[in-house]
Amino acid sequence: MSNPKTPHVGYVVKRYPRFSETFVVNEILAHEQAGINISIFALRAPVDSHFQAEIGRVRAPVTYLPGARSVRSRVFWRTLKVVMRELPGATEVIEGAGETDPCVVYQAMELALQVRDRGIHHLHAHFATSATSVARLAARLAGIRYTFTAHAKDIFHEEVDDRDLRIKLSQASSVVTVSDFNVADLRRRFGRAAEGVSRIYNGLDLSDFPFAAGPRPSGRILAVGRLVEKKGFPFLVKACAELRARGTPFQCRIVGAGDGRAELEALIRDLEVEDLVELVGPLPRQKVLDELKRSTLLAAPCIEASTGDRDGLPTVLLEAMALGVPCVSTPVTGIPELVDDGVTGLLVPPRDPEALAHASERLLADQELAGRLARHARRRIEERFDVRRNAALLRTHFELKQEVQTHAA
Repeated sequence: MSNPKTPHVGYVVKRYPRFSETFVVNEILAHEQAGINISIFALRAPVDSHFQAEIGRVRAPVTYLPGARSVRSRVFWRTLKVVMRELPGATEVIEGAGETDPCVVYQAMELALQVRDRGIHHLHAHFATSATSVARLAARLAGIRYTFTAHAKDIFHEEVDDRDLRIKLSQASSVVTVSDFNVADLRRRFGRAAEGVSRIYNGLDLSDFPFAAGPRPSGRILAVGRLVEKKGFPFLVKACAELRARGTPFQCRIVGAGDGRAELEALIRDLEVEDLVELVGPLPRQKVLDELKRSTLLAAPCIEASTGDRDGLPTVLLEAMALGVPCVSTPVTGIPELVDDGVTGLLVPPRDPEALAHASERLLADQELAGRLARHARRRIEERFDVRRNAALLRTHFELKQEVQTHAA
C-alpha cells in the first residue's frame, strides 16, 4: 500500500499506450514531475504499431484489467463475493448497478480492489465512454471520488447515450473538457448536470518543442492523423489537385493509417496527383516531429463526420504551432480557440477544397505572413497549452488533500 501522505491517482483509459493519445502521456508525466503517484489502468491492451518515445519516461505501473468475457464464471462470482464482503457499501452499489454491462461491473470490481490495495485516493478517466463507466462504478465501490476528461467522439458521436452521459456528469466530483466549445455544448444539452464542467486544454511539454524562427523549407505540405472521415483528408487531396491546376509547386505528405486509406488512394488516382500526394502510412513519434520540422505548413482540414464525430483540438496542431510550422485548418469545435484566423494561423470553411488550396498557396508563397503567424502561434501555445500549468489546474479538481486526510485518518 502506498504512503497515505503521498497523493496517489489512478488513471483509467480504454487502451494504453495509444499512439493518438499523446495528451494522456504528457499529462501523466506532468503529474509525476509534480510529485504525484500515478497508477495506470487500461481496459484493453494496445493495438498500435508505433508509440511515443515519451512513454519510456513514465514511471507509473500499468495494469490491464481483465474483462468479464475473458474470465471463467467462477472467477467472476468469487471476485463479486470478495468485493461485497470487504468493501463497505458494495452490496448496495452492486444491487443498484441494474442493467450495467457485466464487463463494466467486473472491471470496476477489479479496479476497486486495486484502489484499496494500493491506497489510491482518486480516479481520473479519459473519455466519457467505457473508461469513465468503469471508473464511476469503481469509485463508488471503493468509496472515493472520480473525475473525467471529455474530449470529442465521446460526447458528439451519434452513438453517445445521453442518459448515461448525464449520470456520469452528475455523479463525478468534477468534469473537465478540452475546449470552451465543448463546455457550451454540454451545458446546452445537459443543463444543471453540466453546470460544473470546466475547460482545461490539453498541453505540451514545451521544452520538447523548440521554436524554429526563420524561413521554412519550401513547397512541403504535411497532414497527420488517422485516415478517418473526421480528418477531412479527401478535401486536402482535392485542394492539391486545385494547386496543381494553378501551377503552384508543392509536395504533400499525409502521415497516418486508418480505414479510409483505400478511398484516399482511389481519389489520388482519379485526380491524377500520384506524383504530388503521398500516403506515408504511420510513423514513429520522433519521425512525425521530423516531418513537421521539414514542412512549409501543416494542413488539418477537419470536418464533422456523418456520425457526428469530430476532432476536439488535434494534438498535431499544438505541436506544429509550438515548433513554428504555420497551420491551415477549419473552424470545427474548439479549433478556433487555437487557430485564430489571420493571427495564429488560417481557417477555411470545412469541405471547401478551393478555400483550402487558396490558404495553402498563401502560406507557401508568403514567407512574411507565414513567419508572423508562426510567432503568434507559439505565443498562443505558451499562454494556453503548457502541460505543466494545465496539469496543475487539473489536479485542483482531484481534491487530493481531502482524500489523503480521509485515508490517513
